[in-house]
Amino acid sequence: MVKSAADESPGPTTAEASVEKKQRGIQSVEVGGRLLEALARHRVPLGLTELAGEAQLPSAQAHTYLVSLTRLGLVKRDALTGNYEPGPLSLRLGLMHIEQQPVYRIAAPYAAALAERIGFSVAICVAGAQGPTIVRYERGGFPLHVNLHIGTVMSLEATSTGRIFCAFYAREQVGQMARSQALAPDASSPGNNSARTPVVDAQWFRRFDAIRTRGIERGIDAPSPGISSLSVPVFDAQQRMQLALTAIGSSGSIDVGWDGDVARQLIETARKITEALVTSN
Repeated sequence: MVKSAADESPGPTTAEASVEKKQRGIQSVEVGGRLLEALARHRVPLGLTELAGEAQLPSAQAHTYLVSLTRLGLVKRDALTGNYEPGPLSLRLGLMHIEQQPVYRIAAPYAAALAERIGFSVAICVAGAQGPTIVRYERGGFPLHVNLHIGTVMSLEATSTGRIFCAFYAREQVGQMARSQALAPDASSPGNNSARTPVVDAQWFRRFDAIRTRGIERGIDAPSPGISSLSVPVFDAQQRMQLALTAIGSSGSIDVGWDGDVARQLIETARKITEALVTSN
């Protein structure tokens, strides 16, 4: 009897068969993940009852998971409001994810070279859940007496970086960031002292028309006295803003003129990053 090729073909190995089966996981980890997903989805701090409802868990059960997530640093609880928000470990994981994105990897060396040329600090800021967030900070030759570092969230209205996002970034995301800053003011965020939730409508966005026309924004002695800055947007091939590039220096040293050397170099660097993004695509 002659066997066909099909008869002689080997069946799946044990390893292959096991891959086909649904892999086992830790159910409690997945349940805790539902709480993290709820925070990420809403993009604002949430109370226990609301979080539990979003994760479809009894409040008592949600609380036990949140205790563990807080110990891990994945969430943190505001001592005044009792609301939960992403913790420091979540921030580090988010920054690690950002560092793998093409726009960040392309922009980082340009920012470093710019800081060396102009002698002032340069920050790369991207949109975060609570506002524009520093993800790269290149220190310049001039010392700064201001608490800026990776992870600092910038006020949308009180900083040049924030206003650049208001002028050029996707409006839906800007609205979410504005509401988040109003609901969760943070003393570590320069100028982030919103007292009420703003009405983010067409009239609100018209306040930034002049910035859209100029293509650059500045802050003089604001939000910190003695510190000034210039900020420009960086676009992708589809002319969508991806990040802000901000030069920061002491007010007595940095030239914040619209046609000054720092402004020209910022604009030119942003243009080169966009060109590199287009080429990489």
